[in-house]
Amino acid sequence: MEKIQLVNQEENNLRIVEHLDMHSLPEPLRQMLALASTPEEQDILLMATLTAASACVPNLYFRYGPTGKKYFANLQCFILAASAGGKGIANQALEMVRVIDERYPLLISGDSTLAAWFKALKEQNGCGYMHESEGSVITDIWRTSAANYNTALRKAAEHEPVSRNRCYGGSQIDCPRLSLLLTGTYNQYRHLVPSVENGYFSRLLALCIRETRPFNKRYVSAKAVQSAVPMMVGRQLLRVYEQLAQTGDVEWSLTDEQKKRLGEHLETEYATLINLLGENFHSAVVRMAVQVERIAMILSALRLASSQWPMANGQQPITCSDTDYATAELIGNKLLLHMAAAFRMIEGDKQELIPEIKPLDQRRVLFEQLPEEYENKVLFIEAKAQGISTRTATRWNDNWQEQGLVLKLKHGVYRKVG
Repeated sequence: MEKIQLVNQEENNLRIVEHLDMHSLPEPLRQMLALASTPEEQDILLMATLTAASACVPNLYFRYGPTGKKYFANLQCFILAASAGGKGIANQALEMVRVIDERYPLLISGDSTLAAWFKALKEQNGCGYMHESEGSVITDIWRTSAANYNTALRKAAEHEPVSRNRCYGGSQIDCPRLSLLLTGTYNQYRHLVPSVENGYFSRLLALCIRETRPFNKRYVSAKAVQSAVPMMVGRQLLRVYEQLAQTGDVEWSLTDEQKKRLGEHLETEYATLINLLGENFHSAVVRMAVQVERIAMILSALRLASSQWPMANGQQPITCSDTDYATAELIGNKLLLHMAAAFRMIEGDKQELIPEIKPLDQRRVLFEQLPEEYENKVLFIEAKAQGISTRTATRWNDNWQEQGLVLKLKHGVYRKVG
């Protein structure tokens, strides 16, 4: 298992696909990733394909937690990038879903009032896929009182009942299964998730893309317009969708060893992020366990999509392979780094709110460079040497005190604990 590196971390550690074993991925996913021309486009296509595919296996579920609550595959993800940062390739995943939507309605427009959104989801038996290539479509419509369904999306992410009660009557969707993919700029993301204390932050996966490559005449590339690939993958998923529709709910599960490994992973490597970023990041860490299982389940479904569906009666549960679990764990590991980047963007100073991903280890490096006992003067000198503002260093120092890492001896004087 890859550990989260907190020292000397380079920006490309935030990349995902280049750290995966391509030969171990399901064939449909490899076919979609082949459309990409850059590492950034690979990561965008990875999350777009996984999110879109999560809408195409509506009855596949796993049980999680002490109550054995049912969770389905549905992911919600926001891909953040600067303008002209390559986000458009995510639309290839939308073409994949259109194949299924032609026969079994799945698509729901993001430019909808809450009433229209609820009606569409209700008519589709609680299942749907929203895909918007401009996050402003969502953020603009949410500014109206009739369309802010932030709470409904939070509930849908947990499959909690969504209800509406008006003077002309009420209605409820008992188990909403909604997948959502948005692409947009950093400011659009911040309008959608204005605070890390907003419950949607930990439920909405974030993929932060920083396009650093020079202009490369991308308009002449043939890969980005190969619509035959997503249509082919869509037809493969259509077979799985139809089989599940006939069979009903089918249980999928991690093995006992995989569950143990995931728990240990959360308790150790993931816990480091909480120490670095504070308790407000706790919910993102905890909920990533569900997201890892969802991703592993989607990988299983994609593998089934390119082969004979093995269950005639739906009574045989599917067990996750070690290969798919390892892939999902690595993806989850990287996504937490991207969530941390989004977290810092929301929590940081205004000068930090730019389309840039800073190394996750910056706070840890500053902490380790400080002597066992130090004054504010020493803190600010060391911070300035690392390009960190005085205001940010002060906030981090306050967080260290709250976390019990630093003890305040007197005004402006501190000592590390332990």
